[in-house]
Amino acid sequence: MLYNKKITLVLAAPGLEYVKSIYNTCSGMPEIGKFIFATPENIQFEAKNAVFIKTESPFSPSFFEKLAPIIDSDFFLYAPYPAGISIGRSAIIRFASAAVDYNAGLVYSDFHDIINGKPENHPTIDYQDGSLRDDFDFGKLMMIKTRELVKAIPYLDKSEKHSGFYSLRLSIARSCPIVRIPEFLYSAGETDLRKSGEKQFDYVNPANRDLQIEMENAVTRHLKIIGAYIEPVVEKTRFEDGFPVEASVVIPVKNRARTIKDAVESALGQITSFPFNVIVVDNHSTDGTTGILNSIAQKNKNLIHLIPEEEGLNIGGCWNLAVENGNCGRFAVQLDSDDLYFDSGSLQKIIDKFHCEECAVVIGSYQMADFNLNEIPPGLIDHREWTDSNGRNNALRINGLGAPRAYYTPVLREVRFPDVSYGEDYAAILEVIRSRKAGRIYEPVYICRRWEGNSDSSLAIEKLNKNNYYKDWIRTKELKARIKLNGK
Repeated sequence: MLYNKKITLVLAAPGLEYVKSIYNTCSGMPEIGKFIFATPENIQFEAKNAVFIKTESPFSPSFFEKLAPIIDSDFFLYAPYPAGISIGRSAIIRFASAAVDYNAGLVYSDFHDIINGKPENHPTIDYQDGSLRDDFDFGKLMMIKTRELVKAIPYLDKSEKHSGFYSLRLSIARSCPIVRIPEFLYSAGETDLRKSGEKQFDYVNPANRDLQIEMENAVTRHLKIIGAYIEPVVEKTRFEDGFPVEASVVIPVKNRARTIKDAVESALGQITSFPFNVIVVDNHSTDGTTGILNSIAQKNKNLIHLIPEEEGLNIGGCWNLAVENGNCGRFAVQLDSDDLYFDSGSLQKIIDKFHCEECAVVIGSYQMADFNLNEIPPGLIDHREWTDSNGRNNALRINGLGAPRAYYTPVLREVRFPDVSYGEDYAAILEVIRSRKAGRIYEPVYICRRWEGNSDSSLAIEKLNKNNYYKDWIRTKELKARIKLNGK
């Protein structure tokens, strides 16, 4: 349907010139009834239909509290990034039409990034119940139902600085559809040109800690409201006997001739008070990896070199093969084929944590390094956002839980990995910690190499979207399981 009522345009504006540019471009559009500019400083600009809100952030709870009373339209367009938005009448009408037809609380769309003066497609993904990441990509322009903003105000923590929009869209999702238009409706400047492998660690950067705490508070409130919150676990795991060794280091690998020798020698070089082995699942490598592994196995009986009968397995399937093998120890400990343990005592620390806390899974911390093992930013990734009191809930907000990951083997045989090569570990851990205790090691026990061979070093937007959509699906599945567990 054609929506013919006035709409309010709410934009972040860094200065007077940006205000003038947007106003001159859009003031003649009959669909726009009012402009509200979020500015970091006072701006002198005379226009009867322009209002200014001075704010440190257009994402803050205080900004939305100031915004709600002064919007007199059914919907408002929200552009929180001062990114040179270019939007036409047809796009505004399209946003409004979808909002009305779907009775949506929030509408967003695909768009074009303007990079070095040229447009590049930026598709987005559909919103799910499990789209709980606080960095979910709505693009740089969205339409929001004003009534939903007003309803959300009581759920905003006014003492916080960053959580306003996140709390708002969680509130909207509880009562209205959040709708994506799979059309490229506008253009916006893009200034963050880092590769995907560089951006993915922003949420664990210590500089962002205050923001992360606020986001955790917001998602915890949301989970309690929808009945998916789970209390701190108290049940401990009792360990069985009858395993060939105490621990197995599991390394799935395919075509890593440059790094596999380092990884295997790092595992075999662990000094422990218990027997262990190293199980490498060689997924039909063709670059010389197999020959390297055969050579090491001939000299060291503790290396179990497996080649699947089945071709086409993903990382999750390789893990299942290793864990189900009769050589697998009481605990199965991760090591990626690119990476190394921090020192010769890493495996001992991990297994000691299992016995000390009687937990079903242990997650360590890792040091970021380049190919030559020189430390690189952000350095130590310790996932301090995990706490015993709330880590199992906050795990639904973030895209990863740390490394290395280690599992009590009978539990992993029960849960199993999905046979995928992205998110398999996240899916398994979420299911484990739903009812079992996780132990954390906050000192480095692992070195994560970042180099051009990493599978996530530089992803195209389509591949990044596919990965994010899958993890959102994992969270959706987990939400439903937790709600059912709580009898809601």
